[in-house]
Amino acid sequence: MNYKEKIGTKETPLKLKTPPLSSEYTMHVDEKDGKEILVCTVGKTILHYDIRCLNDLHEMLKKHGDWIELGSKDEKVATKEGTVEHWGRSSSNPLGGWYGLKKNFRGRFGMYIPPLMEALGLAEVTHEKRNNKMKAL
Repeated sequence: MNYKEKIGTKETPLKLKTPPLSSEYTMHVDEKDGKEILVCTVGKTILHYDIRCLNDLHEMLKKHGDWIELGSKDEKVATKEGTVEHWGRSSSNPLGGWYGLKKNFRGRFGMYIPPLMEALGLAEVTHEKRNNKMKAL
């Protein structure tokens, strides 16, 4: 999949909403150190994620086969095992650790990546006030 074409660039980012549909943010593809990354802009906060997370998370969700809790947390907050957030920083994921690339801004994987995957047609995400989940399509 050509992610840059589907997600957009800095000039034409993809507009998304958090799973509870309470906040807007943008996502686009950029390059850092010669590699494509996802750039998530939430207000004035900018987060970077390894673009490989999209394929890796989709594969994990397909193997899981059912709904999985998002469990979004800030970087310094412990995660609940068995959540998307926990997987996104686990030494047992394909990357062997964090998909978030900016120190002190590596968390919230479970908040910002699932809506992007939903927009790309890779996953379904619930949109409740709390405790949202996702599964592969």
